[in-house]
Amino acid sequence: MIEHSDTLLAGQRYALGVEYDGSRFHGWQVQAGVSTAQESLERALGRVASHPVRVITAGRTDTGVHASGQVVHFDSHSDRPLKAWSRGTNTLTPPGLVVTWAIPVSTAFHARFSAIGRSYRYIIFTRSMRPTFLSGKVTWDHRSLSIPLMAKAATALVGRHDFSAYRANACQSRQPIREIRSLRVRGSGPWVWIDIEADGFLYHMVRNIAGVLMAIGSQERPVGWAREVLESRDRRAGGVTAPPHGLYLTEIRYPDEFKLPPATPACRFW
Repeated sequence: MIEHSDTLLAGQRYALGVEYDGSRFHGWQVQAGVSTAQESLERALGRVASHPVRVITAGRTDTGVHASGQVVHFDSHSDRPLKAWSRGTNTLTPPGLVVTWAIPVSTAFHARFSAIGRSYRYIIFTRSMRPTFLSGKVTWDHRSLSIPLMAKAATALVGRHDFSAYRANACQSRQPIREIRSLRVRGSGPWVWIDIEADGFLYHMVRNIAGVLMAIGSQERPVGWAREVLESRDRRAGGVTAPPHGLYLTEIRYPDEFKLPPATPACRFW
């Protein structure tokens, strides 16, 4: 465990670990007239810092998408105890958003551009009746899903590919090439987990992958369909975009030199 001084120098850059319940916010990014995770965090940090704070995030999430391993950075000239940036901020954030850690970092650190990998978990709850307590926290599917079929289909997507068929039409990325380093499908009882790690993701890429795998798991589509969609490079060849409720941003990976704490496994218990 890395130890840091409890009192930080003025003009310091800070990195924060953040988790939030996406069902309580209209996405990450600040938008006029609605509550967002970014706006709520910046407002709380600004009160601690006694000046306006703008945070830079590792990755923006859509309405309904959750995070247990989001990372942000910001700069401040206010001299505050280290705990003020975490526990103090948490006294000012709304329910559903928590700062899990705060550390000082060098100005070489950038939450978005220093990242070398990102991981998501997609959680599916399968039973004939919709969930009650889990509503908004998981994706419900009334169908029975075959884990072996989904896992076999997922192997076609591992590696460096053109994921044009798996990104939303509104995606603004200049190029569709991404490398999926790991894609695992596991299950237990009514639960299905899709864990995916890549160098980066396109807009709706994980949800579109989940949608294709769910169609294959339900045997509405053959195992080879995942590859067919990939090779088509055409979004129209893909299936329905899976709902946002089951999607969790679980980890942002950085070079060891920055010595950030490990991701908080908040959604690992299901």
